[in-house]
Amino acid sequence: MQLTVVGPGRLGRSLAPLWRAAGHAVVLVGRDEAIPPAEAIVLAVPDGAIAGVAAQLPPDALALHTSGAADLGPLGPRPHAALLHPLMTFPGPEVAQPDLRGVAARIAGSSERALGVARTLAASLGLVPLEVPGDPRLYHAAAVLAGNLATVLLAEAGATLAAAGVPPEEARRALLPLALRSLQNAVADPVAALTGPAARGDHATLAAHRAALDAAGLEGPRATYDQLTARALALLGSVRSA
Repeated sequence: MQLTVVGPGRLGRSLAPLWRAAGHAVVLVGRDEAIPPAEAIVLAVPDGAIAGVAAQLPPDALALHTSGAADLGPLGPRPHAALLHPLMTFPGPEVAQPDLRGVAARIAGSSERALGVARTLAASLGLVPLEVPGDPRLYHAAAVLAGNLATVLLAEAGATLAAAGVPPEEARRALLPLALRSLQNAVADPVAALTGPAARGDHATLAAHRAALDAAGLEGPRATYDQLTARALALLGSVRSA
């Protein structure tokens, strides 16, 4: 398929070479450059720029955006509009190029042709198409919780271990397998996967952790610890009271 990808940001610079490797003919341009026609024009631009860039396109062009939070509306009134949003983090190909095989990707289309293009582009990268009939803001909030905020959680845990004398990068690396396995265990049943002092009802250990965090001056990790421990206890309580 012939593609024009608009937006040489982290996502555009990542998707363009991946689609080329999958056999598509891809041109990558900036949003302020001339946009060459193609079978599909992919707008990998910030959410606030989608409508402005889409307005520059011919009304019959098949336009597809990559936003997780938006619906098809910003692409304007056109017969063939689509979206494709991979549920993956893209720090840029200079940092890491993710393996997208088996990764879910939200897709939608205003026509069978547009939806078919979204499915084809997803499948060519090994993505698993995911149609979300409800509020796209909830979909994107879920992605932020699982992705961006999981990054914050590892940062907080790493800072806590670093305060115990472990070099920061070594601390994060040491915690990563535990974090990954915990997430994998939680897919089938998050409550059954919970371990540790909250799951055991070990309030003495919880108090000791809080005291150590306070003594180290770790206000951010302490706040995160308290909030997530409260959520863990609420999850456990919801099952026990059912």
